[in-house]
Amino acid sequence: MNIEHLLTPFKWGKPVLCGTGIDGRFDRNAVDCPTPFFHNGRYYLLFVGFDGTGYQTGLAVSDDLVTWKKLGVILPRGSNLPWDRVGMAGTGLLMENGLFGPRRLKKAFGRYWMVYHSYPRTGYEAGAAEIGLAWTEDETLMHWHFVGEPVLSWRDGAAWEHGGLYKGWLLEHEGRFYLFYNAKTDETPSGWVEQTGFATSTDLLHWTRSPLNPVLPVTPGAWDSVFASDPAVLRDERGDQWVMFYYGLGNLSACEGLAVSRDLVSWKKFPVPILTIGTRKSVDQIHAHKPGMLYDGKHLYHFYCACRPATEQDATFPWSPEYRCITVARDAPWAEGGTPC
Repeated sequence: MNIEHLLTPFKWGKPVLCGTGIDGRFDRNAVDCPTPFFHNGRYYLLFVGFDGTGYQTGLAVSDDLVTWKKLGVILPRGSNLPWDRVGMAGTGLLMENGLFGPRRLKKAFGRYWMVYHSYPRTGYEAGAAEIGLAWTEDETLMHWHFVGEPVLSWRDGAAWEHGGLYKGWLLEHEGRFYLFYNAKTDETPSGWVEQTGFATSTDLLHWTRSPLNPVLPVTPGAWDSVFASDPAVLRDERGDQWVMFYYGLGNLSACEGLAVSRDLVSWKKFPVPILTIGTRKSVDQIHAHKPGMLYDGKHLYHFYCACRPATEQDATFPWSPEYRCITVARDAPWAEGGTPC
């Protein structure tokens, strides 16, 4: 399996985006789920904020991929129907597929499109989530409209997704739209299992699940024996293959993994993680997970959610026992620069 050009072993080691700790802010407790892209001459980062009630979605902008300015909330709570009133976690935007291309947003039917998921109850990922769809014609990307009811739900899903749906990833290939997502089994006293599947559509509104789901299952006894989650699916032009960056959980902490495919249907995993947790007191001491990839023309950047134990010095303390932020790694060593949050 040819993956050397996909590895990002050099960590920035500092947060690039973090929670504010400010009561009333959508990102009081934490930030999560980075999705980087290029739009109208600048780098953007779609991300999720948590305030103790539910997720809301924000947008940040940068010129160097390490110093980010938050622009504000683009998917707030209470803006749509009862099923997503607690909050909206935007994770996937329709964009160019090439991993080593500019990764610009692309339109379908004259609009930009985003998938999000929402949980029915107040709290941290409380209840079985469903996936919705939002669109905009606004070039600032700050104002979005909603399709309405969920476009994909656990209610008509199989047993592997009956506990709820998580991160959606949206792409278009040869006239067909693909929605990759991870989902969980029903919760038991010993926990649950998360795996990844996909659905297809020709109009973005009506989706048909693959009969082969889950196409990225957990691997018994391996580092991803419990979770195989949060897919980011891109076209690797250098390797002439599709690649899925994802995170796994099993006999290790949550770490980043990789799978490859020729057809978007059959996936082969690289057997070990490609990005693991750091040492004690590092920003990713507990978890290094939830990938977001971007190539700037020179280097491949790997954004991810990093977790470590909270301390009294953290802005988000005491709201969260775990300090959860967004950081980045890349395929080449770092020079000093940038402003950590």
